[in-house]
Amino acid sequence: MARLPDFEGLAIFAKVVELRSFVAAANELALSKATVSKAVGRLEERLGARLFNRTSRRLALTDAGQKLSVRAHRLLADGEAAENEALAQSVSPRGLVRLAVPMTFGVKAVAPILPEFLKAYPDVAIDLHLSDAMVDLIGEGFDAALRIARLPDSSLIARRLCAMPRHTVAAPSYLKRYGRPTHPMHLAQHRCFGYAYLSTADVWHYSNAAGEQVSVRPAGPLRVNNGEALLPAVVAGLGIADLPDFIAGEAIRSGEVEVILKGWSQAEGAVHLVTPPGGPRPARVEALGNFLAAHFGNANRSQPRRRA
Repeated sequence: MARLPDFEGLAIFAKVVELRSFVAAANELALSKATVSKAVGRLEERLGARLFNRTSRRLALTDAGQKLSVRAHRLLADGEAAENEALAQSVSPRGLVRLAVPMTFGVKAVAPILPEFLKAYPDVAIDLHLSDAMVDLIGEGFDAALRIARLPDSSLIARRLCAMPRHTVAAPSYLKRYGRPTHPMHLAQHRCFGYAYLSTADVWHYSNAAGEQVSVRPAGPLRVNNGEALLPAVVAGLGIADLPDFIAGEAIRSGEVEVILKGWSQAEGAVHLVTPPGGPRPARVEALGNFLAAHFGNANRSQPRRRA
């Protein structure tokens, strides 16, 4: 099995060459002179060649040392540059953020505010992925995602940005033709449209003030993988749908659809920013999270993070 190069020994060797002194290299690296000598000796033993000709007054590179010093210096410079870049990113937001957002919410609510963020953080770029599918943040290499639901337990870190009410809605023409359900169990006799990406597939959960809880599995002529695609069929009076406020809100206010099942509520969902677990988040991701939290109404209160 191949061994890794002795990166530490090469870096220490490069520093000795740069300063022309074991003592000076030890002082700059905050190491003992013995540690520096051992590192160079370990490298010489590994390579089978002497790297320095040493006297009490003079330190000179051998031919082998001269050839190695060029690459060792490059290795040390690349390592220092990589570390400095990483440190800079941890202080000043810069770089690419890959963000996954549900399709309609991304188009309606996120895309319009991104120009403000990009102006505020000119060194940050956004790769916005719009899909209602539940992406695998770690497997697909995303830095963060927005999710609108009651989150299942997982190892992801979640930050609640704002509440997102849901409404069970139908058009006045549908209610006139088929009647108005007043209990969730009545939905079994109605045309209910389905959504493909619910956390509990095609199950609507309700409760009332008396503590009664009801779960309904909708059935009807239309099932989609994007909630906004349901709205035209609902407005046309063809069925009932369960939709978040950012999709149904405007149609409710205009009277195109009505909220039904008054007195029954669903567990309120919320918009969450989720990020992979482990370590502090990069400054660019933290900046975007704070921006979204401020925009969606949570700027004036701290948001506890929890496992999602």
